[in-house]
Amino acid sequence: MGNNILDTQDALCDTFSMSKTLQLPKTLQEAISFFSDPQKTFDYAVSLRWPTGKVTCPRCDCTEHSFVSTRRLWFCKGCKQQFTIKVGTIFEDSALGIDKWMIAVWLIVNCKNGISSYEVARALGITQKSAWFMMHRVRLAMHSKEFVTLGGSGKEVEVDETFIGGAARFMHADKRKVKITERGVKDKAAVLGILERGGQIRASVVPSRRKHELQARVRAHVKAESAIYTDALMSYQGLNQDFIHKTIDHAESYVDGQVHTNGLENFWSLLKRGLKGTYVNVEPFHLFRYLDEQVFRYNNRTALNDGERFHRVMGLIAGKRLTYEQLTGKGTDSIHHGPAGTRPA
Repeated sequence: MGNNILDTQDALCDTFSMSKTLQLPKTLQEAISFFSDPQKTFDYAVSLRWPTGKVTCPRCDCTEHSFVSTRRLWFCKGCKQQFTIKVGTIFEDSALGIDKWMIAVWLIVNCKNGISSYEVARALGITQKSAWFMMHRVRLAMHSKEFVTLGGSGKEVEVDETFIGGAARFMHADKRKVKITERGVKDKAAVLGILERGGQIRASVVPSRRKHELQARVRAHVKAESAIYTDALMSYQGLNQDFIHKTIDHAESYVDGQVHTNGLENFWSLLKRGLKGTYVNVEPFHLFRYLDEQVFRYNNRTALNDGERFHRVMGLIAGKRLTYEQLTGKGTDSIHHGPAGTRPA
C-alpha cells in the first residue's frame, strides 16, 4: 500500500476508525463550523494523510524531518525540501486555504444534481475560474480506480447507452449550423453504462456504438455467467456466448418481468439533469470528469451519509494531481485533447 495509503480503498477502514475520535461533521453547517478552526482543519488533514501518525516526505518517502509549527510545514532531511499537507494531493500548488477546499469538496460531493462553479465561487468568495479549476480537481479525486468486475453467477446486470449533446431546438440558428451538421446522433457523445442491480455502476464515454466497442467493454467489466439485460440494439448480439443475455425492445414495451434497463434510465435522468440544468454547457473532452462525479454520488448514495461521503473523497486525494495546463490543453503537457471524453492514461 505504500506510505501514503489515501489513494487506496483499503485505507478507508483505518480512516473511518480515526474519524470517530475527531467527531467529524455530519452536516454542512457543522462542516463550516468545524473547518473554520485552522488547527482542527490541519489536524484533520494530517491524520487523514498519515493515519499511522508517521509523517513521510511525499517526494522521497524519508521519515526524517523537522516541523515548522508557525508555518505548518515540514523540512525533509532527505531531499532537503519543504513540504506541506498539500504536496502530492489534488491541493498541490493551490493558493486557496484548506478551509475553502474542504467546503468545496463537501458541496460537490453531496449536491445531488451537481453545483455550478459560479455558485461555488459566490459561496467561497473566490473567482469563477478558480472554482472551476478546483471542482475539476475534486472530480479527479472522485474517479474510482476500482477494477473489480460486476455481476457474477446469479447476478443481474443492465447495459445501456445514451447520447450527450445539445438539443437543436434550444440553439440559435447560427450555432445550430456549426454544432449540428446532420440529423440524428452524429454530433453527440455516446456514453455506455453498466449497472449491477443492487450494486455499483460503471459509465464511460465510448467512440461509437459499434459491436466490437460495446462488447469489449461489457466483457471487461462484467463477470461471465451474469444475466445481462439490454435493449434491442444489434451491437449486443453475441453476448449470449458468455452471458445469459436477454433483450427488451423499447418499440414494443419497456418492462418484461425482470428484463428491463430502468435502473440505468434512472441514472441517465440524474446525469442529464445535472448536465442540462446545472452545468448547462459541457465540453466533450471534459465529459468523462462529469461522469466520474455522478458515478461516485450514485454508488455512494445510500450506504453513506453526507459526512461519510466527504470523508471518503478526502481519503482519495493523495497521488492525484491535475495542472491547469493539463486541464485546458494550453500547455505542452496536454493529456486529454483526443477523442471526445477520452480518459487520460
